[in-house]
Amino acid sequence: MTTMSAERTSLRSQSAVAEARRAARAFLEGLGQPAIGRDRADTVVLVVSELVTNALRHGGGAYTLRLAAHPATIEVAVEDPSPRLPRMRTPDLVDGTGGFGWHMVNDLAHHVVVTPRAGGGKTVRALLPR
Repeated sequence: MTTMSAERTSLRSQSAVAEARRAARAFLEGLGQPAIGRDRADTVVLVVSELVTNALRHGGGAYTLRLAAHPATIEVAVEDPSPRLPRMRTPDLVDGTGGFGWHMVNDLAHHVVVTPRAGGGKTVRALLPR
């Protein structure tokens, strides 16, 4: 199987996360056979949603989403302009300020890598089972 990929770049907007989720679903549907199972597709879309939300909230308000399909994995990569690396924090169960997403991404993915970019910013890459 050859690798299939897609890319989407967006600025902060009311619908940026929803657009990223739609792009991920369209990418997964376009893979053909053997198709990715519904549960695995939902997991990929959840990781896309969390990484894009984090990029918009903590990474400077812009992101580039890259998706790639490999024989055994789906690769989700989100770039943002901030050099600040993601960090685990205690989830806020009282005021609802977050803290859950980075934990989820790390729990759902086989492998998560954060790579600083030479020109500034970073890429967060998660490999998920196909």
